[in-house]
Amino acid sequence: MTTRHVDVLIIGAGLSGIGTACQLVREQTGRSFAIIERRDNVGGTWDLFKYPGIRSDSDMLTFGFGFRPWIGTKILADGPSIRNYIEDTAREYGVLDHIHFGRRGVRASFDSTTGLWTGEVLDERTGEIETWSANFLVGATGYYDYDRGYQPTFPGAADFTGQIVHPQHWPEDLDYQGKKVVVIGSGATAITLIPAMADAVEHITMLQRSPTYIQTLPSNDPVAITMRTARVPEKIAYRIGRARNIALQRASFQLSRTNPELAKKLFLNQVRLQVGDKIDMRHFTPGYNPWDQRLCVVPNGDLFKALKSGKADIVTDRIAKFTEKGVLTESGQELEADIIVTATGLNVQIVGGAELVVDGVPVDPHGSVLYKGVLISGVPNAMIILGYTNASWTLKADLAATYFCRVLNAMRDGGYSRFSVRAGADDIAEESVMGGDLTSGYIKRGDGVMPRQGRRSPWKVVNNYYRDRALLGKGELLDGVLTFDRVAAPTSRG
Repeated sequence: MTTRHVDVLIIGAGLSGIGTACQLVREQTGRSFAIIERRDNVGGTWDLFKYPGIRSDSDMLTFGFGFRPWIGTKILADGPSIRNYIEDTAREYGVLDHIHFGRRGVRASFDSTTGLWTGEVLDERTGEIETWSANFLVGATGYYDYDRGYQPTFPGAADFTGQIVHPQHWPEDLDYQGKKVVVIGSGATAITLIPAMADAVEHITMLQRSPTYIQTLPSNDPVAITMRTARVPEKIAYRIGRARNIALQRASFQLSRTNPELAKKLFLNQVRLQVGDKIDMRHFTPGYNPWDQRLCVVPNGDLFKALKSGKADIVTDRIAKFTEKGVLTESGQELEADIIVTATGLNVQIVGGAELVVDGVPVDPHGSVLYKGVLISGVPNAMIILGYTNASWTLKADLAATYFCRVLNAMRDGGYSRFSVRAGADDIAEESVMGGDLTSGYIKRGDGVMPRQGRRSPWKVVNNYYRDRALLGKGELLDGVLTFDRVAAPTSRG
């Protein structure tokens, strides 16, 4: 069996994988690379999800790459536009030719004697296993389980005579024209589906167990419009807008942490102005503080417009069971439906479900801890990219890719072939790396999968862009924890 070799093997061709590959080119690392992508297109999440109205839940000035401006004035962008932006970025940096589609990483094994990773890659079209070797491995798959969305067991589901749909597996031929629809959930997906489907359906109901904090933003950024009118160069306008929005994101989060009662009043007053007196504010008043779960954003108040139109409503209650006609709540209300959409969230996995092995010993991600949020303790020559939970994913992905390139260039200049980090038992906390700030369902479900939080720097992940920019972008590389050494290993290019 032929083994193909590259310097850097990247798993995943979404925002994180494409961003890393582009940075390898931009930072002149001189490293060969390949991207393994299970799907047939770039884009990751933005190629997977096809439900109506799919859009970003972060502003595009911070969700776009730091090195390539997002051109446009839309604050939130639709899924196809984001996917096209990712593909255009890959094309601009010559990355597309390095992507191998239709392939799933099954297993990656590191051998300390050679300093090499060996990847077992399944070609899902032919069923054949390919073998790749690489000096470095990058896990850029995010933390979605792309095969299975989270689907709770609903009593009586088999009795329902209509159609049950999960947004992660949206049927292309789903006909909801003139139908009664119930959307179960209160997160970003649910609040996107309601206004996107409202005009076409007979009626649509958002059934939520508990409310979510919602912030309204204008559809178009007035500052971006002003700078475009003034003919400010695109790169400068992007840099200014990005810096402003990073500061606003951080300020919102910090206010919610230091003065939750004030933050709560600000968010609820904004919603109250949008919904008016006819809609009960209890549907928008969570029982937790702002940013205990991720904040949801709606452009131009589209959710509230759908509710005020009468084509949509919100019910806050628990589900007793599904019935033949729809959903029966615990309060005894039956919501009739032709289609039930279970916008109940996602399942969590690491490295796309691939098994990691070091010197014959399987790596348990649950028992691991991350150095500076990017390198796995005890796993040499590997990086994993996990974006922010309290800000735009891409902000952290950008920093991680930049840091990785710094490490590679320092190793090249010093003649080193292996890096490693190792935590002590006292460095590892009990909670998940995702569980420190947020209490969302998917974060709780991911506790058994995700690496542990660290107790102290450089192991503690704080989800703070300004801190990470200093730590990853300019911090000392060889700090006594990260170490470089030399291993006699193949250096051929592939």
